[in-house]
Amino acid sequence: MGISMDRWKGKTAIVIGASSGIGAAIADALVQHGLMVVAVARRVEIIAERAKNLSRKSGKLYAFKADITKEEDVLKIFKWSNENLGPVHILINSAGKVAVGTFTKGKTEDWKSVFDVNVLGLCTATREAVKIMKENKINGHIIHVNSVLGHQVPNALGLNIYPASKHSVTALAETLRFELNTFGLKIKVTSISPGFVETEMTTLNKDLPPARKALFESIPSLKSEDIADGVIYVLSTSEHVEIQELIIRPLGEKI
Repeated sequence: MGISMDRWKGKTAIVIGASSGIGAAIADALVQHGLMVVAVARRVEIIAERAKNLSRKSGKLYAFKADITKEEDVLKIFKWSNENLGPVHILINSAGKVAVGTFTKGKTEDWKSVFDVNVLGLCTATREAVKIMKENKINGHIIHVNSVLGHQVPNALGLNIYPASKHSVTALAETLRFELNTFGLKIKVTSISPGFVETEMTTLNKDLPPARKALFESIPSLKSEDIADGVIYVLSTSEHVEIQELIIRPLGEKI
């Protein structure tokens, strides 16, 4: 199995949820490997600042402000990218949201918000990427940043609706793979499922209750860059190789 990022150099990648954490690490890694990266988030000023630090790399980082829960924003992402950089070759769905608190005391609006980001936003972006790849006969790659909680639900209080949203991502990735195969499209689909990662949703969240913060700090964890390494690995495989699922855990994780 050949490992190389050469075929992606100069090509366009769109990274959804790229202002911080896993999405930011992935976007920066792609720039370092020579891609033109549209980094999408609501906090574009953070991305613009990172772009300055990446100015001497072989690729380029473009900050694009959008709300993934709004379909009109998603359409604008792909329209701008197509007209200014060329058709998308890689889509990374890395935006994520959690609902704080227990399920039985959950709020309907919070549940809707989580599914709007983790599931429906992902679906809309994926649909648009496949449309462009198909029209331009591109052998592209779509990567969903999933979670180990998309495969199992540990006995832990406070997970709320998050595992349900990630189980949806697992199902959607497989549904898409079957559909693309049926239509004979050479577009790869990969679900990357990290274990516990240090991000603004976990240990870097300044609003965490003390007990939850202590819990997070007591368990093994990954860095966002570890997940970015996984993305580069699956993108580097030969064109006939499709890594369907990649689970990345910190050493010693017990769930």
